[in-house]
Amino acid sequence: MTLKFSVSIEAVYAGKDFVQSMVEVKRAGFNAFEFWIWWEKDLYAIKAAKEALQLTLASIVTKFISLTDPSKRQEYVEGLKQTIAVAQMLGCSHIISQVGQEMPGVPREEQHSSIVEGLRVCVPLLRQAGMMLVIEPLNTQVDHPGYYLYHSDEAFQIVDEVGSPYVRVVFDIYHMQIMEGNIISTITRNIDKIGYFHVAGVPGRHEPYTGELYYLNIFKAIEATGFRGYVGLEYFPMEDAALGLMKFLNWVKSGGIRLD
Repeated sequence: MTLKFSVSIEAVYAGKDFVQSMVEVKRAGFNAFEFWIWWEKDLYAIKAAKEALQLTLASIVTKFISLTDPSKRQEYVEGLKQTIAVAQMLGCSHIISQVGQEMPGVPREEQHSSIVEGLRVCVPLLRQAGMMLVIEPLNTQVDHPGYYLYHSDEAFQIVDEVGSPYVRVVFDIYHMQIMEGNIISTITRNIDKIGYFHVAGVPGRHEPYTGELYYLNIFKAIEATGFRGYVGLEYFPMEDAALGLMKFLNWVKSGGIRLD
């Protein structure tokens, strides 16, 4: 099997010209990119550059509307409809979703149920569009205090309860290393519920070849599962972005990782 890597433009090329960053991603040897906030972008310029460079858009995010709060559900669904339309325009098949902040004073069981019920409402939209929505557990210790979904086991439980192949988890290894560790075992036991990966070095959220995680072994474990989705590079570089990307590719190739 082989792995497919995608570059998060807004992370790796934070503050840089978007289209020029796409050019650099291609020059560095990557065939896919991703980004977050589509509603603030020149989508037609991105579409033109994507086609000219023959890049694949691996994922975008849907609007940041809470799923923990049932009173926001219709607003979330409308945001997802808009995101699906943009994804169709750009030829993107994966939509990343956060679930919202924890609601003070509301039992977690109620918030959990609200997330599940909200996602079930979305399934027909996703099925019709042929797209996968991936929900994201995040770390609350460093980057996202107050966020509801901070452990992978609850994210996998939500996916099981929704019961649709169109809803999976984006397993962000950076976030889950901070919150729980045990990365390879968790991935291999739950690969059928994972639709997407994100990676960054821990600590610091820098290049994956920095920090305490030996990503080559993690990549080999993902590869061994037969996973066919994308592994997104969502980090903030310490060195020149383009050089770091090329260094990353050389590093994974030298480690015996086969690339798609």
